[in-house]
Amino acid sequence: MAKPLDPTAAAFLLSETRNVPMHVGGLQLFEKPEGAGPGYVREMYEQMRDVDRVSRLFLQHPYRSPRTAGQYMWVEDEQFDMEHHVRHSALPQPGRIRELLDLVGRLHSARLDYDRPLWQAHVIEGLADGRVGLYTKIHHAMLDGVSAMRLLQSVLSTDPGQREMPAPWAQLPEHSRIGHRQEEVRDLAEVSAATVRKALGLTAEAAGLPGAFVKTVQRSLRNETSALSLFAPRTILNQPITGSRRFAADHWELSRIRAVGRSTGATLNDVVIAMCSGALRRYLLDANALPDAPMVAMVPVSLRARRTQYSSASGGNAIGSIMTNMATDLPDPEARLRAIHRSMLAGKQALATMTPVQIVAMSAIGQAPAVLPSLLRMGGVLRPPYNVVISNVPGPRKAHYWNGAEMLSMYPLSIPIDGMALNITCASYNGLMCFGLTGCRRTVPHLQRLLTYLDEELAALEKVAGI
Repeated sequence: MAKPLDPTAAAFLLSETRNVPMHVGGLQLFEKPEGAGPGYVREMYEQMRDVDRVSRLFLQHPYRSPRTAGQYMWVEDEQFDMEHHVRHSALPQPGRIRELLDLVGRLHSARLDYDRPLWQAHVIEGLADGRVGLYTKIHHAMLDGVSAMRLLQSVLSTDPGQREMPAPWAQLPEHSRIGHRQEEVRDLAEVSAATVRKALGLTAEAAGLPGAFVKTVQRSLRNETSALSLFAPRTILNQPITGSRRFAADHWELSRIRAVGRSTGATLNDVVIAMCSGALRRYLLDANALPDAPMVAMVPVSLRARRTQYSSASGGNAIGSIMTNMATDLPDPEARLRAIHRSMLAGKQALATMTPVQIVAMSAIGQAPAVLPSLLRMGGVLRPPYNVVISNVPGPRKAHYWNGAEMLSMYPLSIPIDGMALNITCASYNGLMCFGLTGCRRTVPHLQRLLTYLDEELAALEKVAGI
């Protein structure tokens, strides 16, 4: 049965081009359970492939024709081929992380086929240390990164002895606790779409948007970044991109990042942004391409609206984006962290004066210059009002397992766009902060150097914090 796409999902399909595939992904590393035999990875692949029933979410693909008046509809794939979606891969010798990340970068470069459901999973063996990789990608029209992570969590367990666990795409019994959580994930997408429609409709709750917009524009004209940015310096990262991707990933202990925040009065997010700021500063200095003006990062934030200093009068939770001054013009890491903290604080306070609907609408206005060029096929005409996206997605706090295999780490992959060749996404997991850097292979050379610079920047922040 055909079902129309909501406007948000349709926009992701319409804005997709060969150079800007609109899927998100994730790389998880698992350790084999004790006593696993030589055929364990093959068995893991077969368990993920051979599911009795597939969830409806993973059976549908987009379709449009003159009979649908050009509107995209979700229709069920009547020739569903599980082996197209779940694949088994092996790394070449010597099976280093370098070979794994190179494979994942190439897999992330390929667009998903609209004639099939828009997702894939690759079970990857061949790492020299015996770990197993799982790379998954799913179109943003189906799920966002947060919902995809929650879906993965829903089929994992904190019990290393649990077996007979389903694959994320399996149809689960309605009475199952995991199945209930999958329904919650689908509901999240519907809530998001409804909120966007409400914001675009400028209902009574959004009636105060013009005043909030004026205040935000006034801040932006003073180059005080908040929910809206009118200026970001052009860098080598801010130019048209190709469809080829490079991926770099590493993790650091959350305790180290939190310790810097406690010693300096900064938040966890502030320290993560400061690490990225210092790393990008070093990277651009190497290329003799550091702009004189500070770079701007678009940072998605979640604001708990009641009983916090950022409360909104309307109550509930609000999700928006802050355009943050990265202070890349400052050579001192302590000064950069202070400037980032002030910018983030000012941005949160600015959003706190708006209702949740106004926040969504304001964030949409702020991101329009980044989205519209692809949507209108005007690549290169407009450039984003920010230089890079830095997002932080909270993940499980305890170790999780899939049929006895412990998930050791999880690294998100995201979407570079024309005019913004690098996307930095972090995910916290079991005491780690896992960084995933997704960049255009041509526009962002030597991407892996940023990992070294992130490590050096965290050490520099620890030094100024007296740790």
